[in-house]
Amino acid sequence: MNILFCGDENAQDGVLISTLSLIKNSGAQELHLYILTMEAHSDERKYHPFSQHAADFLRSLVKKANPNSTVELIDCTKLFEQEPPTANMNTRFTPYAMLRLFADQLPQIPDRILYLDDDIVIRGDITTFYNEDITGIELVGVLDYWGRFFFHNLKTKRAFDYLNSGVLLLNMKKIKQTGLFDEVRHMMQVKQMFLPDQSAINKLAVAKRVAPRRYNEQYHLQKNTKIQHFTTSFRFWPYFHTQTVKPWDVDRVHSVLHLHEYDDLLNEYLKLRNNLKK
Repeated sequence: MNILFCGDENAQDGVLISTLSLIKNSGAQELHLYILTMEAHSDERKYHPFSQHAADFLRSLVKKANPNSTVELIDCTKLFEQEPPTANMNTRFTPYAMLRLFADQLPQIPDRILYLDDDIVIRGDITTFYNEDITGIELVGVLDYWGRFFFHNLKTKRAFDYLNSGVLLLNMKKIKQTGLFDEVRHMMQVKQMFLPDQSAINKLAVAKRVAPRRYNEQYHLQKNTKIQHFTTSFRFWPYFHTQTVKPWDVDRVHSVLHLHEYDDLLNEYLKLRNNLKK
């Protein structure tokens, strides 16, 4: 199973949790992780890349589960500098979210790969989802829980079509044929958008398929959830507010979400997290 992550050093804890959940729950016999990172800075902050040390530690974990598994850390600094998302650099957008859009420029990226945000936990077997027929399809994803009500692409001729980009099964061969990621990168250079990478993907991808909610649960854990995404959501009680709880904030997973589903996994993470740093 080929997995794509992107991020800077702040993604390391989340990728560790996701990797532990992939090893434990995904059903994959082998894991091949590709982690895209870069050196970057904006007017407001300087970013530090995902470290080689952290990648090496993740490699030791996946190889312990299966010696054939691999982890590859890929520096995309030059690619990013050649095509920066100029119109969106000073928004709330995190430039590392764009790195997946360079996957079509990287020869080592396989034709079929599952992109995951770093706030994802795999809860159950995802081999059926991963292995589905994607002939003629650019990508497969799950509807965005809130965005589906507000955003729509008339080209798709569907009532709901706005995908959450935190879990995407990518057909890189098709994406290279259509030039989808090239078009998305260009749009991010010239047009300022809300959630720019996700918005551009939804606007420009026509050959896409909507997967069942269980493969990217963004709101409440369900009995059949296979992948849980700890994304920011809206809450209406006792007053309207946004709520953000990430899986590495273990205390708040318990106190705010009252969620103990992943205690074994998160306890293992707490024991291992210091190994991410030298």
